[in-house]
Amino acid sequence: MAEGGMDRATSQTESVPGHNRLYSRHSQNHVENISMEICTIMTRLGYGEEMRRWRVEKYSELSRQSATRSPHFIQLIAGSKAEGLTCIFESDWDMFHVVKGVLCVEAVINLNIIPDDLDVFRMDTRVYPGHCRLLQERRGHTRFIQITNSLCDNGYGAGLLSSSLFLDECSEKFTESHVADHEKAGPSIPGTIKGVWHLDRVPALRCHCPSFLQRWAARTRHWPSPGIVKEVVSFGAYLTPVGFKGSDYKHMEWRMCFNPGETVLVNNLNSTQTQVYVMLKMILKDVLKPCKKEVTSYVIKNIVLWQAENNPQHNFYKRSFLYWLHDGLRALKTAIATQQLSYYMIPERNLMAASGLQDKQQSKWVADITDMMDEGPRVILRLQRIRQAVIASPEPMLWFSKIRMELEILCLEEMTRQCSDEHNAILQEIKRRKVEIMMEVAQRMRKDGCAVNDLNDILYRIVM
Repeated sequence: MAEGGMDRATSQTESVPGHNRLYSRHSQNHVENISMEICTIMTRLGYGEEMRRWRVEKYSELSRQSATRSPHFIQLIAGSKAEGLTCIFESDWDMFHVVKGVLCVEAVINLNIIPDDLDVFRMDTRVYPGHCRLLQERRGHTRFIQITNSLCDNGYGAGLLSSSLFLDECSEKFTESHVADHEKAGPSIPGTIKGVWHLDRVPALRCHCPSFLQRWAARTRHWPSPGIVKEVVSFGAYLTPVGFKGSDYKHMEWRMCFNPGETVLVNNLNSTQTQVYVMLKMILKDVLKPCKKEVTSYVIKNIVLWQAENNPQHNFYKRSFLYWLHDGLRALKTAIATQQLSYYMIPERNLMAASGLQDKQQSKWVADITDMMDEGPRVILRLQRIRQAVIASPEPMLWFSKIRMELEILCLEEMTRQCSDEHNAILQEIKRRKVEIMMEVAQRMRKDGCAVNDLNDILYRIVM
């Protein structure tokens, strides 16, 4: 939905929850004007609607190109990259590797409707909500060796698929000479290329669970539209190899996820909602600074999705940015204080359960968020990138913004064209322009008295 103009925005402000708390310390016009300025700054930093849509298109193209490369996996780009909300090297690349030829189904599914060539597992959901165990139901004509090596006997003669064994098997499968592998984290196998390109590779199994998606679709909501709800349902679900942290049998359990559908949801948020999402993630990373993933950016995503579902879409516009940021901080504070946040797709699952958050850390974060909420609009100055953008001179800021976005566009164009093995002349022109831009930046850095190592270093620093 298009964001309202000045008159419309002012008339709607009274309906935005929480605005009175901000206005008790700051005038309405002051808060709204700062909201507009923040949205402008966020756009210049690469979080504007046009740039976001362009990224979504390019990462979708990369996913389509990589989907058929492996004989064993369908590779999908997920997370903030697929959502168009981060620059190339700004955060990890979340990569889903979906095993071909395997399907996991709910107990109610009739096997006769499933092709004979698929390896079929039955989901036993009598565990923590949003998780399951997998019992071998029917073997396909061929079987992925990692599946065979991960099967265990459940004590009654039936095959039970171990999530921890499967993750270990896939970890060996993913080993590549150009990737420096790191210690496994949850269901992911992290790795780094050339010290700057961080990957989170998550092996997954396709899952057919219509009853879960139907319950989600049937909720009363302001957002998303029925058409988007139908699209999300069509993407289905996946199982990732990780059990509930508090379970004694977590090594045998799998977690349900809906990443492609969630990408559709985030891509259908408007620009104010996505910029609130990005800034809440900045606050998590730069202010709270969790060390052991006690609170993750996935928690932030769920807060924003609940916020969108429970409020009329026309209440989200540029002048209301700070109100929704304030509302998101309140929800985050409540989640930390109560150790409770319902998973957007399966509300029975508590995303804060077994978070490992200690009492001292919990109290500190609640106090920190309370302080941030009391600061009102000044809370944005806690964020280094925003603070630098606020104090920067307009001309250098606009120049750097233009350079950064052009360089990112060139890099993504280069990636997609390299993957298609076409347009060699265009590729050469892209590389020439990249070098030209980096030399221009290097010249400006030397003029300002900054040390310049090499052009690649400049590239990585700009598109981080």
